[in-house]
Amino acid sequence: MTEISRDDLAARFATRAVHAGKIADPLAGAVMTPIYQTSTYVQDGLGRHKGYEYARTRNPTREALERNVAALEGGRHGFAFASGLAAVDGVLKLLAAGDHVVSGDNVYGGTHRQMTLIWSRMGLEFSFVDASDTRNVAAAVTAKTKMIYAETPTNPMMRLCDLAAAGEVARKAGALFVVDNTFATPYFQRPLELGADIVLHSTTKYLNGHSDMVGGMLVTNSGALAERLGFIQNASGAVPGPFDCWLAVRGTKTLALRMRQHDANARRIAEWLTKHPKVERVYYPGLPSHPQHELACRQMKGFGGMISVELGSLERAKRLAERTRIFALAESLGGVESLIGHPASMTHASVPAEMRRAMGLTDSLVRLSVGIEDVDDLIADLEQALAAA
Repeated sequence: MTEISRDDLAARFATRAVHAGKIADPLAGAVMTPIYQTSTYVQDGLGRHKGYEYARTRNPTREALERNVAALEGGRHGFAFASGLAAVDGVLKLLAAGDHVVSGDNVYGGTHRQMTLIWSRMGLEFSFVDASDTRNVAAAVTAKTKMIYAETPTNPMMRLCDLAAAGEVARKAGALFVVDNTFATPYFQRPLELGADIVLHSTTKYLNGHSDMVGGMLVTNSGALAERLGFIQNASGAVPGPFDCWLAVRGTKTLALRMRQHDANARRIAEWLTKHPKVERVYYPGLPSHPQHELACRQMKGFGGMISVELGSLERAKRLAERTRIFALAESLGGVESLIGHPASMTHASVPAEMRRAMGLTDSLVRLSVGIEDVDDLIADLEQALAAA
């Protein structure tokens, strides 16, 4: 179990991003965390080792990443997994057959798929509600509810969950409150400070920030939950390799810088899109027109780099997605490069069509992951693609 030190929590965010979780290199004094590319460790004798026996259980590079992200979230314990969905799998293994989960309806498509097509067959029960209204969350709670699961902002409709209010619902129900903080990152939002028991990340996205690894993370302040999560991590074995952990540790060092630029670019682009005649609606919590803009200002320190755009027809969405030159048509998000995607056929293709329609996720919606390029170049790229659309 990886627990961070008080020193890792003492500094301000950008300093923590660079330094928290680092381990001293006893061999050469390397400034960067070494990659411990090993599956096992020499032991001094039977029952005598240096704290490391087998790399599935513990790896120094992985522990550096776990301490770093935990410190950024203001948590005490971090657990790295092989993917964001492996982290979802790990958190749902805290439950038992017959337990009930209240989840936001607009979660990542892979999360919805795992919940409905895997865990529901194992005896877990799920209710999917519009978590932007806390009353929906409270109304779905039953005597069997053991977890409330939320993304905020949601993917891709950019809805917000009032974390403090939903956390209070979870406490009254005696349920765990789990928050996927992938879109906002700990730079803009820290759910543990607002009542969450566990924070989840796809480290593939903004934490790594360079689209060159896949990983997941769980962070908690609870020692009891940490014991259980550590057991699940080791027993299930869905851990990342040391090189992927090293890439993520490298990525988090620039998280503060990158998120400021993602946010600045996205604000400019969102405002520009609202004035474009071929755009019907822009979903971005940083816009005053967003129905939850006030909540975003209250529980977030910035609005991030994700924008969804309603274009009114599938053909128009297809033309935009296929004709950008800087925005690459690709799955995923959160890298330094700008990406464009079509959620209905890509990230949320596994979500039933009627459920997509109910939440407003149409075939004419495109999602932008705004990178850190020059914002005028990004606007020009969208302009020429929209002209073709």
